[in-house]
Amino acid sequence: MDEVKLDLKRIFQAINPKDARLFKDQFLSKYADHPKLEKAIVKLEEGFDDSIQYMNEPHHYHVFLRTTNSIERLNQEIRRRERVIRIFPNTQSAFRLIGAVLMDEADSMKKRQLIFKDSVNPSS
Repeated sequence: MDEVKLDLKRIFQAINPKDARLFKDQFLSKYADHPKLEKAIVKLEEGFDDSIQYMNEPHHYHVFLRTTNSIERLNQEIRRRERVIRIFPNTQSAFRLIGAVLMDEADSMKKRQLIFKDSVNPSS
């Protein structure tokens, strides 16, 4: 099964969608008759195009786009602040809290983007 894991990782570590499709086709032809992998192969075929959308962006963005960690972190921050308030008087106050969290995150992302641009393009 270690070989299967490596072959599967190879698909998603490709640089561009063309290579990923090639690796996927190789994976499918190699493991098509493997009975334990039938469900995994079906899932791979169903969600493949959605899962490689990040590859259409420049390569240096792949690390940031291929996971949902930033979204999960944002949801955790909203839940953390919501637990402090516990009961909202109306829906608008909940929307204001979420808006405040999103504005804070947008500000911190702008700062990170400036740092990221400087590290990617030091001449500009």
